Amino acid sequence: MSEAPDKPEVMAVGAEAAPVVRHWMARNAWRFVLLFAGMLLPLAGFVSLAEEVHEFEAFNFDAPLLWRLHGWHDPALDYWVVLITRLGYEWFLIPADVLIVAGLLLWRRWREATFAALSLAGSAVLNLGSKQFFQRDRPSLWESIAPESTYSFPSGHAMGSMTFAWVVVLLAWNTRWRWPAVVLAPLFTLLVGGSRVYLGVHYPSDILAGWLAATVWVVGCFLLLFRRRTPWRARPVAALPR
Repeated sequence: MSEAPDKPEVMAVGAEAAPVVRHWMARNAWRFVLLFAGMLLPLAGFVSLAEEVHEFEAFNFDAPLLWRLHGWHDPALDYWVVLITRLGYEWFLIPADVLIVAGLLLWRRWREATFAALSLAGSAVLNLGSKQFFQRDRPSLWESIAPESTYSFPSGHAMGSMTFAWVVVLLAWNTRWRWPAVVLAPLFTLLVGGSRVYLGVHYPSDILAGWLAATVWVVGCFLLLFRRRTPWRARPVAALPR
Protein backbone atom coordinates (compact mmCIF):
# COMPACT_ATOMS: atom_id res chain seq x y z
CA MET A 1 0.00 0.00 0.00
CA SER A 2 1.52 3.30 -1.14
CA GLU A 3 2.09 6.03 1.35
CA ALA A 4 0.16 9.27 1.02
CA PRO A 5 2.36 12.29 0.24
CA ASP A 6 3.18 14.49 3.15
CA LYS A 7 0.86 17.43 3.49
CA PRO A 8 3.71 19.97 3.72
CA GLU A 9 5.09 18.73 0.36
CA VAL A 10 1.68 19.11 -1.30
CA MET A 11 1.33 22.60 0.12
CA ALA A 12 4.80 23.49 -1.13
CA VAL A 13 3.97 22.36 -4.67
CA GLY A 14 0.73 24.33 -4.55
CA ALA A 15 2.56 27.41 -3.32
CA GLU A 16 5.07 27.13 -6.18
CA ALA A 17 2.31 26.69 -8.78
CA ALA A 18 0.15 29.56 -7.52
CA PRO A 19 2.33 32.37 -8.98
CA VAL A 20 2.40 30.59 -12.34
CA VAL A 21 -1.38 30.26 -12.38
CA ARG A 22 -1.84 33.89 -11.35
CA HIS A 23 0.60 35.03 -14.03
CA TRP A 24 -1.20 32.97 -16.69
CA MET A 25 -4.59 34.31 -15.60
CA ALA A 26 -3.30 37.87 -15.61
CA ARG A 27 -2.06 37.48 -19.18
CA ASN A 28 -5.08 35.60 -20.51
CA ALA A 29 -8.04 36.91 -18.50
CA TRP A 30 -8.90 39.32 -21.33
CA ARG A 31 -9.34 36.34 -23.66
CA PHE A 32 -12.02 34.86 -21.40
CA VAL A 33 -13.73 38.23 -21.16
CA LEU A 34 -13.64 38.59 -24.94
CA LEU A 35 -14.90 35.04 -25.39
CA PHE A 36 -17.85 35.62 -23.05
CA ALA A 37 -18.77 39.19 -23.98
CA GLY A 38 -17.78 38.99 -27.63
CA MET A 39 -19.00 35.53 -28.57
CA LEU A 40 -21.24 33.72 -26.08
CA LEU A 41 -23.57 36.61 -25.19
CA PRO A 42 -23.95 37.91 -28.79
CA LEU A 43 -24.47 34.36 -30.04
CA ALA A 44 -27.26 33.82 -27.53
CA GLY A 45 -28.86 37.09 -28.60
CA PHE A 46 -28.65 36.25 -32.29
CA VAL A 47 -30.09 32.78 -31.77
CA SER A 48 -33.00 34.26 -29.85
CA LEU A 49 -33.76 36.73 -32.65
CA ALA A 50 -33.29 34.10 -35.34
CA GLU A 51 -35.74 31.71 -33.69
CA GLU A 52 -38.45 34.36 -33.65
CA VAL A 53 -37.82 35.30 -37.28
CA HIS A 54 -37.78 31.65 -38.33
CA GLU A 55 -41.17 31.18 -36.66
CA PHE A 56 -42.51 34.38 -38.31
CA GLU A 57 -43.00 36.08 -34.97
CA ALA A 58 -43.14 39.89 -34.79
CA PHE A 59 -41.01 41.91 -32.38
CA ASN A 60 -42.86 44.46 -30.27
CA PHE A 61 -40.16 47.09 -30.72
CA ASP A 62 -39.84 46.93 -34.52
CA ALA A 63 -42.85 48.93 -35.72
CA PRO A 64 -42.74 51.62 -33.00
CA LEU A 65 -39.06 52.35 -33.68
CA LEU A 66 -39.65 52.42 -37.43
CA TRP A 67 -42.48 54.95 -37.05
CA ARG A 68 -40.49 56.98 -34.52
CA LEU A 69 -37.56 57.47 -36.89
CA HIS A 70 -39.88 58.02 -39.83
CA GLY A 71 -41.42 60.85 -37.83
CA TRP A 72 -38.10 62.68 -38.13
CA HIS A 73 -38.53 62.82 -41.91
CA ASP A 74 -37.21 66.03 -43.40
CA PRO A 75 -35.84 66.69 -46.93
CA ALA A 76 -32.52 67.99 -45.59
CA LEU A 77 -32.15 65.06 -43.18
CA ASP A 78 -33.09 62.66 -45.98
CA TYR A 79 -30.04 63.80 -47.93
CA TRP A 80 -27.66 63.12 -45.06
CA VAL A 81 -29.23 59.80 -44.16
CA VAL A 82 -28.98 58.56 -47.74
CA LEU A 83 -25.35 59.71 -47.79
CA ILE A 84 -24.61 57.78 -44.59
CA THR A 85 -26.28 54.64 -45.87
CA ARG A 86 -24.26 54.85 -49.10
CA LEU A 87 -21.06 55.34 -47.10
CA GLY A 88 -22.04 52.26 -45.11
CA TYR A 89 -21.70 50.11 -48.19
CA GLU A 90 -20.47 50.99 -51.68
CA TRP A 91 -19.10 54.51 -51.22
CA PHE A 92 -16.83 53.90 -48.24
CA LEU A 93 -17.13 50.54 -46.50
CA ILE A 94 -16.16 48.24 -49.38
CA PRO A 95 -13.20 50.41 -50.54
CA ALA A 96 -12.05 50.74 -46.92
CA ASP A 97 -12.21 46.97 -46.43
CA VAL A 98 -10.05 46.43 -49.52
CA LEU A 99 -7.56 49.12 -48.48
CA ILE A 100 -7.16 47.65 -44.98
CA VAL A 101 -6.32 44.20 -46.32
CA ALA A 102 -4.09 45.56 -49.09
CA GLY A 103 -2.26 47.85 -46.68
CA LEU A 104 -1.58 45.03 -44.23
CA LEU A 105 -0.29 42.85 -47.06
CA LEU A 106 2.01 45.62 -48.29
CA TRP A 107 3.19 46.09 -44.70
CA ARG A 108 3.87 42.34 -44.63
CA ARG A 109 1.66 41.82 -41.60
CA TRP A 110 0.51 38.42 -42.75
CA ARG A 111 -1.43 37.37 -39.67
CA GLU A 112 -3.18 40.74 -39.34
CA ALA A 113 -4.03 40.69 -43.06
CA THR A 114 -5.44 37.17 -42.76
CA PHE A 115 -7.55 38.23 -39.79
CA ALA A 116 -8.93 41.26 -41.63
CA ALA A 117 -9.60 39.38 -44.88
CA LEU A 118 -11.20 36.40 -43.17
CA SER A 119 -13.35 38.64 -40.96
CA LEU A 120 -14.52 40.99 -43.72
CA ALA A 121 -15.05 38.46 -46.49
CA GLY A 122 -16.45 35.79 -44.19
CA SER A 123 -18.95 38.24 -42.71
CA ALA A 124 -20.24 39.11 -46.18
CA VAL A 125 -20.65 35.45 -47.12
CA LEU A 126 -22.32 34.69 -43.79
CA ASN A 127 -24.75 37.55 -44.32
CA LEU A 128 -25.72 36.41 -47.81
CA GLY A 129 -26.26 32.86 -46.58
CA SER A 130 -28.33 34.03 -43.61
CA LYS A 131 -30.57 36.18 -45.80
CA GLN A 132 -31.27 33.24 -48.09
CA PHE A 133 -31.95 30.95 -45.14
CA PHE A 134 -34.39 33.21 -43.28
CA GLN A 135 -35.89 34.99 -46.33
CA ARG A 136 -37.50 37.71 -44.25
CA ASP A 137 -39.32 40.34 -46.26
CA ARG A 138 -38.37 43.96 -45.77
CA PRO A 139 -40.67 46.42 -44.00
CA SER A 140 -43.42 47.90 -46.12
CA LEU A 141 -44.88 50.53 -43.79
CA TRP A 142 -44.18 53.32 -46.30
CA GLU A 143 -42.46 53.83 -49.63
CA SER A 144 -38.75 54.27 -49.00
CA ILE A 145 -36.69 56.93 -50.76
CA ALA A 146 -33.92 54.33 -51.09
CA PRO A 147 -35.74 51.03 -51.70
CA GLU A 148 -34.08 47.62 -51.52
CA SER A 149 -35.14 44.35 -53.14
CA THR A 150 -33.16 41.67 -51.27
CA TYR A 151 -34.15 39.91 -48.06
CA SER A 152 -34.02 41.71 -44.75
CA PHE A 153 -32.58 39.52 -41.98
CA PRO A 154 -29.89 40.17 -40.91
CA SER A 155 -29.01 43.62 -42.20
CA GLY A 156 -26.02 43.58 -44.52
CA HIS A 157 -25.21 47.24 -43.83
CA ALA A 158 -25.32 46.65 -40.07
CA MET A 159 -23.29 43.48 -40.27
CA GLY A 160 -20.71 44.97 -42.62
CA SER A 161 -20.24 48.16 -40.61
CA MET A 162 -19.98 46.26 -37.31
CA THR A 163 -17.46 43.87 -38.85
CA PHE A 164 -15.44 46.85 -40.04
CA ALA A 165 -15.64 48.47 -36.61
CA TRP A 166 -14.48 45.35 -34.77
CA VAL A 167 -11.61 44.77 -37.21
CA VAL A 168 -10.42 48.36 -36.86
CA VAL A 169 -10.70 48.40 -33.06
CA LEU A 170 -8.97 45.04 -32.55
CA LEU A 171 -6.14 45.87 -34.96
CA ALA A 172 -5.66 49.31 -33.43
CA TRP A 173 -5.86 48.18 -29.80
CA ASN A 174 -2.09 47.98 -29.25
CA THR A 175 -1.36 51.19 -31.16
CA ARG A 176 -1.74 54.90 -30.50
CA TRP A 177 -4.89 54.83 -32.66
CA ARG A 178 -6.81 52.79 -30.06
CA TRP A 179 -9.08 55.50 -28.68
CA PRO A 180 -9.91 57.21 -32.00
CA ALA A 181 -10.88 53.76 -33.30
CA VAL A 182 -12.94 52.96 -30.18
CA VAL A 183 -14.89 56.21 -30.58
CA LEU A 184 -15.24 56.63 -34.35
CA ALA A 185 -15.77 53.04 -35.52
CA PRO A 186 -18.80 52.30 -33.27
CA LEU A 187 -20.23 55.76 -34.05
CA PHE A 188 -20.05 54.96 -37.75
CA THR A 189 -21.79 51.64 -37.10
CA LEU A 190 -24.61 53.32 -35.14
CA LEU A 191 -25.16 55.91 -37.85
CA VAL A 192 -25.30 53.30 -40.59
CA GLY A 193 -27.70 51.10 -38.65
CA GLY A 194 -29.92 54.04 -37.77
CA SER A 195 -30.00 55.15 -41.41
CA ARG A 196 -31.42 51.80 -42.48
CA VAL A 197 -34.28 52.05 -39.99
CA TYR A 198 -34.91 55.71 -40.88
CA LEU A 199 -35.20 54.76 -44.56
CA GLY A 200 -37.65 51.99 -43.69
CA VAL A 201 -35.67 49.25 -45.42
CA HIS A 202 -34.85 47.28 -42.28
CA TYR A 203 -36.51 46.36 -39.04
CA PRO A 204 -34.56 47.31 -35.90
CA SER A 205 -34.31 43.58 -35.18
CA ASP A 206 -32.49 43.16 -38.52
CA ILE A 207 -29.95 45.75 -37.42
CA LEU A 208 -29.48 44.17 -34.01
CA ALA A 209 -29.06 40.72 -35.55
CA GLY A 210 -26.44 42.04 -37.97
CA TRP A 211 -24.46 43.61 -35.14
CA LEU A 212 -24.60 40.44 -33.05
CA ALA A 213 -23.65 38.12 -35.92
CA ALA A 214 -20.73 40.33 -36.92
CA THR A 215 -19.47 40.46 -33.34
CA VAL A 216 -19.52 36.68 -32.96
CA TRP A 217 -17.76 36.15 -36.29
CA VAL A 218 -14.99 38.73 -35.88
CA VAL A 219 -14.22 37.91 -32.25
CA GLY A 220 -14.12 34.22 -33.16
CA CYS A 221 -11.65 34.92 -35.98
CA PHE A 222 -9.53 37.05 -33.66
CA LEU A 223 -9.34 34.45 -30.91
CA LEU A 224 -8.51 31.77 -33.47
CA LEU A 225 -5.70 33.65 -35.19
CA PHE A 226 -4.22 35.35 -32.13
CA ARG A 227 -4.28 32.51 -29.63
CA ARG A 228 -0.77 33.12 -28.28
CA ARG A 229 -0.16 36.78 -28.98
CA THR A 230 -1.84 40.01 -30.01
CA PRO A 231 -1.51 42.05 -33.22
CA TRP A 232 1.73 43.91 -33.95
CA ARG A 233 3.72 41.98 -31.31
CA ALA A 234 5.43 39.27 -33.38
CA ARG A 235 8.11 41.14 -35.28
CA PRO A 236 10.88 43.43 -34.01
CA VAL A 237 10.69 47.08 -34.98
CA ALA A 238 13.81 46.78 -37.13
CA ALA A 239 12.05 44.34 -39.43
CA LEU A 240 9.28 46.80 -40.31
CA PRO A 241 9.45 48.41 -43.76
CA ARG A 242 10.79 51.94 -43.88
